[in-house]
Amino acid sequence: MAGQGRDENIDGAEPRSVILNLFAVLVVVLMVAITAQVICSFLDFNPLMVFDSSWPILGGAVTLNSLLDFQWHLLAVIALLPAGIVWRMDRHVRVDFLYARQSGRRKALVDLTGHLLFTAPFLFLCLPAAWSFVVSAYTSGQGSRNDGLNDLFLIKSALPAGLGLLALVLVVDVVQKIREVRKP
Repeated sequence: MAGQGRDENIDGAEPRSVILNLFAVLVVVLMVAITAQVICSFLDFNPLMVFDSSWPILGGAVTLNSLLDFQWHLLAVIALLPAGIVWRMDRHVRVDFLYARQSGRRKALVDLTGHLLFTAPFLFLCLPAAWSFVVSAYTSGQGSRNDGLNDLFLIKSALPAGLGLLALVLVVDVVQKIREVRKP
């Protein structure tokens, strides 16, 4: 029956769409954080909240620098984590005006060539570096300067998580494109 694919839940919304909508909500959260930071900076209101004990990521207070750090890190999470889903849904950017004119087999060959020549080497180089980036932040207890966010390894883990998801999607896509190219 139409509309009841295996990727859809009972309500008819695809889980991938639900996840992407959650990231869209995070864009709104990012805008609220930017607005709050600008208003508090204008009013010279700092710190925004002070805690009796240190909290994970936030430390002992929420400051203007915390909000600024939060904005940058949230932007990174919004950009990195949904990349694999966007790729799998075939919503990523490419030169479609050339690609659209090709046959299905030729499109698969173009995709496969791009995956193997560009994406796979990129991920092969970036994934180990991203992992060591997180490990270094964890082992050094890295936190932001000037009363920003603490426990940055938690936020930095979005990099290998997003790239890892993208690598998994790439493997699935490469297998699918090989099958399409081999079809008579």
